This record gives sequence, C-alpha cells and structure tokens, in this order.
Amino acid sequence: MKALLLIIPLCLLLACSKKDDPGKVENIPGLGGDTWVNSPLDKWLHDTLTVPFNIAVKYKWDQFEFELNKTLVPPKEEKIIPVMSAIQKVWMNTYIAEAGAVFFKRYSPKYFILSGSASWNENGTITLGTAEGGRKVVLYLVNDFLTKGMEGYQLSDSSNVKQMFHVIEHEFGHILHQTVMYPVAFKRICAGFYTGNWNNISDEDAHRDGFVTAYSMASFDEDFVEMVSTMLVEGKTGFDAIVNSIPEGSSINGVSKAEAQSRLRQKEALVVSYFSIVWHIDFYSLQTRTRREINQLLY
Repeated sequence: MKALLLIIPLCLLLACSKKDDPGKVENIPGLGGDTWVNSPLDKWLHDTLTVPFNIAVKYKWDQFEFELNKTLVPPKEEKIIPVMSAIQKVWMNTYIAEAGAVFFKRYSPKYFILSGSASWNENGTITLGTAEGGRKVVLYLVNDFLTKGMEGYQLSDSSNVKQMFHVIEHEFGHILHQTVMYPVAFKRICAGFYTGNWNNISDEDAHRDGFVTAYSMASFDEDFVEMVSTMLVEGKTGFDAIVNSIPEGSSINGVSKAEAQSRLRQKEALVVSYFSIVWHIDFYSLQTRTRREINQLLY
C-alpha cells in the first residue's frame, strides 16, 4: 500500500508534465511573444524621449498595467504625440530650463503608461493619474486631450488639458519630497484639518479652511504637492485669484477669511523656499515658464 501511494503521484506528475507542457514560453503573448514592427510613432517616442531622457512610453494596451477591476479603453494612437509633446513643453522643458538636464534625468519618472479613459472609483471620484516608486506614471483620459489648433478644440476643453498637467506636476512633486522632505513647519499650518472625507468637500469650501483644493485636505503630503501643482499650472495670477476669492466670514470649521488666506500664503512661502534651498530652483521663474507654455497651448 505504501509503495502504491508513492507510485501514483509520480505517474500523475509525469503525465501532467507531458500533456500540459506549455512549450517555449517566449512565444506566449506578454512573455516576449507579442512583437510588432516599430511605427513612425514608436520612432518619435524613442528619439524624443527614450534616447535623451531614458523615458519609455507604453501606449499599446496591456490590462495588467492597470487595476483589473476597472473598465478602461486604450488610448488613440493619434493622441500620443500631441499628449507627450505637450508634456515635454509644459513640464520637461521648463524644469530643464530652471534646474538643468542632469537634475531632470536623475529625478524624472522613466515609464509612462497611457489610458484613453478615466479610472472611476467606487466613491465617485476619478483617478486621473498615479505614480509608483517615483519611476512609473500612469495617465488617464488621453483620448479627451485637445489643444488650440486641434480639430474640435473649444475653450472648455482647456480644463481637461490643465488637469493632465496638474497630475504630472503633482506626481513629480511627490518624487521630489520623497527624495528630500519639505519643512516640517508645513504640516503645522493646517494641523487637525486633514480628512479622509475630502471627496465630499468642494474646492471653494476647502479654500475657506486654507487649502488650495479639496484633495489637498487628504494628507500633509497631498497638501504639499497640490500646492506645487496648482501654483505651477494656474500661475501666479491664478493662485492669487484663489486666495482672493475666499469670502468674508468664517468657514464651517470656524476659520476666518484672514486666517485662511494667511494659511495659503504661508504654504506658498514654504513651497518657494523649499524649491530654492533644496533644489536651487527659482519657483516663481518656473511658475512663469510653466504658465506661459500652457497659455500658448490653450489660448
């Protein structure tokens, strides 16, 4: 009986190995078998981003690059060059102009994954971008990208485009503060006001508590990078408009107009000093360059 029990598993193992032999795994799609001829688009990405900056862009569809429980659509190929060219002008070139190519090559994410649609969450929010380990950035809503000069563009489309730039600046801000942390004084400005319920708060109400967006109320880190991204994308005039838009009276949390404005100005000052002291970047100059590029694309 003991001998029989030993023989049966061995037979089963041998039978399985012969019957279900997958053959050469390099021929399985996803493991090296999915090859294609490089197109002019692939050459443009290679010559423009990969060769000079070691940045790869993946636009051919691979569901495993995304959350498996989300319904998404692939990006349209005709959108890839306009999207990445705009990102190059607004984000890459401006940082290089202020901080140099060595800085950018060292800290920039190296892998961009593109999705044609947005990623909807169960709580009703939309994920427009994510970053992993400072090296991989996922961008959504690529198919809705339209700028001045593109067929069908309307001024109302500018909000979608600015949101994409906001995502890029936001995620790069995370990379920077995860490399060298921002001053601890930043965390004290709105201590006690952060909440996981941020998605039920409007931007206008967030302003009244001294936050630049509702999402900035999610945590200290999100607050910091939302300040960075909003200040860059909206420009000085746009950021000043946010500060000046806070109405008289107090928020539901008892924060006065003067206190809310003071909080935003304190955060602004710390962002500017952080970029200057840690990265030797003139933030206001970076802000001016960034907003100028956005204006040329949209207005």
